[in-house]
Formats: sequence, C-alpha cells, structure tokens
Amino acid sequence: MAVLRFEFQRCVLLIGGPAAAAGILGYLNNAEATAATLDSQGWLKTGDLCYIDDDGYVYVVDRLKELIKYKGYQVPPAELEALLLSHPQISGAAVIPFPDEEVGQYPMAYVVRNSGSNISDTALMDFVAKQVAPYKRIRKVAFVTSIPKNPSGKILRRELIKLAISKI
Repeated sequence: MAVLRFEFQRCVLLIGGPAAAAGILGYLNNAEATAATLDSQGWLKTGDLCYIDDDGYVYVVDRLKELIKYKGYQVPPAELEALLLSHPQISGAAVIPFPDEEVGQYPMAYVVRNSGSNISDTALMDFVAKQVAPYKRIRKVAFVTSIPKNPSGKILRRELIKLAISKI
C-alpha cells in the first residue's frame, strides 16, 4: 500500500503487490479503464481519499470522484454529512456539488429533519459554518423526507444532483 500526500494530510490511496506487478489487476476487456486506474509503476489508484493516524491506521474519508470543487478547493461531502448528522434534529443528510458559474461548484445539502423538528436552512448552514473552513461551508439546504440510497446503503448522489439542477 502507498499513499500520495494530499492537502491537509489527506492522502490518495494506492495499492500494489504481486498481482499489480504482474499486470493482473485491471478491468476485464477494458484496456482504457485499466490504463486510467493503474499508474506507470503498477500501483492501483483506488479513488479513495484517506488519512493515516499516528498509529499507522488508514481511514477512508471519501471518494475522489465525489469531491466538490469550490474555487479550486476540494471539499469532501462525507465530512459535511457527518457534521450534519451530528446535529440532534437531523436524521439524514447528503451533500452534493451544486454547479455555479462563479465558483465551479458549491456544497448543497439535502437534509431529513427529525419528527417535530423545524430547524431552518440558515440554522443548519450556521451550525456547519462554525466547524469548518470557509470554503467548506454549505451554501444551500433542501429538506426532504428521505435520502435516496441503493440497496447497499450508498447515497444516490446523481439523483440528488438531477433534482437540484431541475429546480434551477
């Protein structure tokens, strides 16, 4: 395993070993996808953003493809989702990249409020803003009754992005 140093001690996870060295890793019948996944030294680019703690444990933070690009900064949606879910009035959250001509993309949150909660979008944006760097702030919130997920529990971000864009 290897990591590429990344902003704020975050890393890009690479894996390797005998299978990678022998050219066995890759996509079946898809040389183009394989070439994009393996680097010139045979390391497999997992697409995971991670960090390593002081004891050497690796923690996956997010997927590189899911990073929001705000004014050249990279914002991991999972970090903002975890903050939103730490709020006592929130039971579900998904953060997506909302397209913007001026900044590229900005974080937009879809949020499920707990029963009886009437927390506002402004209150949630302030809650997050107090805990993150300015470029990571959520700029827009939409309340929903549920977060769409696939059978394995992964957030269906594409559906939420389509929904957000359809309301422009």
